Amino acid sequence: MGLAQQYQLAGKYLKYYFTAGNRHDVHSPFVFSLIEEVLRDKKQYPAFKEIEQLRQQLLKSDETLIVTDLGAGSIVSAGNERKVKDITRYAAKQPKFGQLFFRLIQYLQPKRILELGTSMGLSTAYMAKAAPQAQVTTIEGCPNIAARAAKNFQALNIHNITQVTGNFDTVLPEVLKQIQLADWVYIDGNHRKEPTVSYFLQCLQYVDEYSVLIFDDIHWTPDMEEAWHTIQQHPQVTYTIDLFFIGLVFFRKDFKVKQHFTLKY
Repeated sequence: MGLAQQYQLAGKYLKYYFTAGNRHDVHSPFVFSLIEEVLRDKKQYPAFKEIEQLRQQLLKSDETLIVTDLGAGSIVSAGNERKVKDITRYAAKQPKFGQLFFRLIQYLQPKRILELGTSMGLSTAYMAKAAPQAQVTTIEGCPNIAARAAKNFQALNIHNITQVTGNFDTVLPEVLKQIQLADWVYIDGNHRKEPTVSYFLQCLQYVDEYSVLIFDDIHWTPDMEEAWHTIQQHPQVTYTIDLFFIGLVFFRKDFKVKQHFTLKY
């Protein structure tokens, strides 16, 4: 990410911060409840400390990996050899979003969870720890990063994660067929409009009224903002929630009018 793009993103965030709504601006009972029970929940669960201790270890690691980058979105320095601490610093989602996923999964109780983009597996770990009985499938394009994530899952004593290694474009159709019903899909990889919309349309064939799709970095570039707007306008989508760094997509039918919320988090 260049300096000009960083300034542009910072400007977008300031606009979001000063214009985003709160629970008083929401007239959907479902979204209001989600704000009260999830977004405003400040409880610290034991899993948070465990995962964040691992994050700190990774941030200090000088271990290097030979990386295969199959998509857009990396802001790590160029080159095939990268340090684990740099991958963790730049590619892993902030703790507050992993913890949001944990709370949201506990609230929604999905049974089949899919993630596109494992990285070091910290967000994966939050999702798996939130629902130990759920089936968590995570796809990673780089074999060496996937192998390092597997070690992290072992360190955290997590056993409900199935890892798939390969290009999203190649492996996603088969993974969706195996899952059959995707209760939760987190798309964090290949941050470009065309593939993002393609993944969304593929997942649509395997969702129901109670599914949720989550998209990472929806304001990262104008291209990703176009993808987000395209997704919002799809006829099957009934609610979307813009939290700036991520976007939530719902298909609930409890409200007849399509609604889009931009909320401060």
